[in-house]
Amino acid sequence: MTRLANPPNLDAALKQGLNGHGLTPEEALSLMEGGDLDALLQAASVVCDQSKGRTVTYSKKVFIPLTHLCRDYCGYCTFRADPEGGVPPYMTPEQVLAIAEAGRRAGCKEALFSLGDQPERIFPEAREFLRRRGFESTLDYLEAVTRLVLDKTGLLPHSNPGLMGAENLHRLKNSNVSLGLMIESASPRLLRSGGPHWKAPDKVPTLRLKTIEEAGRLKIAFTTGILMGIGETQQERLDALFAIRGLHEKYGHIQEVIIQPFRAKAGTRMARAPEPSIEDLQRTLAIARLIFGGEMNLQSPPNLASEDYPLLLRAGINDWGGISPVTQDFINPEAAWPQIPILAERTAAAGFVLRERLAIYPEFSSRPGFVDARVQSELQKLRCEDGYARKDS
Repeated sequence: MTRLANPPNLDAALKQGLNGHGLTPEEALSLMEGGDLDALLQAASVVCDQSKGRTVTYSKKVFIPLTHLCRDYCGYCTFRADPEGGVPPYMTPEQVLAIAEAGRRAGCKEALFSLGDQPERIFPEAREFLRRRGFESTLDYLEAVTRLVLDKTGLLPHSNPGLMGAENLHRLKNSNVSLGLMIESASPRLLRSGGPHWKAPDKVPTLRLKTIEEAGRLKIAFTTGILMGIGETQQERLDALFAIRGLHEKYGHIQEVIIQPFRAKAGTRMARAPEPSIEDLQRTLAIARLIFGGEMNLQSPPNLASEDYPLLLRAGINDWGGISPVTQDFINPEAAWPQIPILAERTAAAGFVLRERLAIYPEFSSRPGFVDARVQSELQKLRCEDGYARKDS
């Protein structure tokens, strides 16, 4: 590595990150607050290349928003909605299957289910829809429709339903190849009145970490990450990353860490809040790479970095996340995904090879106990010998 001008303590922190064993919280904070960005990017690239080589992955998915109802009122979200006359509270099984089948025909292999958190807790319309169909909760309904998609289309479900207890996680493992829950932030301060997580009871950090820990106990390949730029301090941002690392060191189940930048949206309480710069995103990604070392899969969505997304490859990421040729990004509808051929071209121009993965990463798809037998039978139809997606599936 070319030596760049840093105070001695920052050079020592950078060298510690380069050895691949991960930064300490003190080292990470010093680099967050004052490390030379070019040196950080170079170190993160070296660590990533040593473990991941020059392969960058993505998952070809179809996005299924099972319900927009949510009991949380986050200050930045346009996905959630309250009940509205004439608008069904949930997608029907027939609607879910129609989208999944369209995805299958387009070559998708992942069915990503996103939905609001526990809407039946506050909305009678949600309770009535579920009651008429014989379900007690949204998570019960999710289990049924993910099983339906798995059985009828062969797509591999990956669900992001919010908080989950051990029983729900266990049941969803029977029909999902992986699950996810963004911790977003480890700071309870953001729950205060007027904050981004004010009136969002499911964003309590300890509750979200408990879900991730329960998934570890159950050997579920899990995706998590942070939403950066929503008002957290640099220390709080690092606290979330180290909380994730601690759980992964204990259970070894986190397959991917996402660093997602906040994007201001019209009609929300945070519509005029400043967005993180590309340099801030690069710095956070590079430090995350040094915190987790080279083995962790690190992702940042390309559609949230606009045309600058190839710059994120310099920061040590090895995955672009899910890209859909069929459906929009319902969480960020204003930000279109790049077309896959263009994504491949721009990835290649940066010196990397784009390769399609499944909703479970190769290193987890063959680990004993991580995939339910029923899911495994469909997984093998889509999986190459090295764990990536088959081209002829």
